[in-house]
Amino acid sequence: MTTSMLKLMFPLLFLSMILSKNANAEFELWCVADEQTTDTELQAALDWACGKGGANCSKIQQNQPCYFPNTLKDHASYAFNSYFQKLKHDGGSCFFRGAAITTEVDPSHGSCQYDFIP
Repeated sequence: MTTSMLKLMFPLLFLSMILSKNANAEFELWCVADEQTTDTELQAALDWACGKGGANCSKIQQNQPCYFPNTLKDHASYAFNSYFQKLKHDGGSCFFRGAAITTEVDPSHGSCQYDFIP
């Protein structure tokens, strides 16, 4: 892990520790592609998520509800979130070598619903 990556991770870790949680529920978090990630990095992370990562990528296939918008960023976001929701309680993260970030804003749109698993 590079020094610059560590410098980015510590503030996020600090924020996650000081933010209070609702007494009856956890924060709703989704995992999406980071806008600053290059297409090459996004494609590699998407390939991993839909392959070895075990994300359910069926909804981003042609003629499926999350195919549009047909962009690398949107498809990667769906795949990243699928992986994150499925494995977050078993050690899975929303990192993807820096290609993804968490958000409290539900990225669902139109007929494309992003999973959230409490």
